[in-house]
Amino acid sequence: MNNNAPAWLWIVVTLCAAVGQVLRNAMQRSLTTQLGTAGATHVRFLYGLPFGVLFFILVWRFFDVPLPQPQSGFWGWILMGAVTQILATGLMLAAMKSKSFVITTAYIKTEPVQVAVFGAAFLGDRLSPWMWGAVIAATVGVVLMSWQKAPATDAEPAQGFSWQPVALGLAAAGLFALASVGFRGGVLHLGDAHFVLRASTTLAIGLDIQTVILSTYLLVRERQVLVKLAQLWRPSMLGGFLGAFSSQLWYIAFALATVAQVRTLALVDIFIALMVSKKLFAQGTSGRELLGMGLIALGV
Repeated sequence: MNNNAPAWLWIVVTLCAAVGQVLRNAMQRSLTTQLGTAGATHVRFLYGLPFGVLFFILVWRFFDVPLPQPQSGFWGWILMGAVTQILATGLMLAAMKSKSFVITTAYIKTEPVQVAVFGAAFLGDRLSPWMWGAVIAATVGVVLMSWQKAPATDAEPAQGFSWQPVALGLAAAGLFALASVGFRGGVLHLGDAHFVLRASTTLAIGLDIQTVILSTYLLVRERQVLVKLAQLWRPSMLGGFLGAFSSQLWYIAFALATVAQVRTLALVDIFIALMVSKKLFAQGTSGRELLGMGLIALGV
């Protein structure tokens, strides 16, 4: 199934995908004020589709092999991944309106912990005391990062814990977890074709489905957003490329390793996001928030 790929390849691919993902998220976040949440979400799909198709054609011609043949269950897995990824991206961008780029990224990184909890609750997976300790550590980290700073003056209203960004971020993490499972299921249900070709096929088909779904929604509900997407084609094209590029690498990693392995290693993008947050958005991070991120990292 993995066509004799080196055992370390999934690690390199995952690290490169994490960098591309952070840059893509930053690009989408910067477009949210102009396009709204739905429009910024659609950037990665609408403008990523041409690159996804191009990657597929290049890989197919390079390996010069027959097209992969979808097996039973492929379309269910790919539809699950496509729909949950749309919803997860929208929730992530909405959370970024309430919290900083790096803090929202940390919420998303509770995804592996959520997978452990979901497995225990619905599949009967047994968690060791160490695993439950990890869940508790990550949860405490989320609470610390969610407690807003005290007001600068007496005239400002007091601020405390805010559930909105927490709920949005954690819901996005859960949906991203389902999307990862769905797309890995799709990759594994494409027969014995080369793992890179299976990843490229999954990417192209998934982007097709996502583009149709979200374009139809915007055509019916927010037609003016489609016009803005056409007007902002230059920055959107970059966001689309970064989205397709990082997704291509994620799916290659999913062909080589389990979702848990890939998504846990992807935790490094918290620290990449911290650097991007400071450079691009001039957003500082308090000691309490750094402690929260550290607990989340420890838990995952």
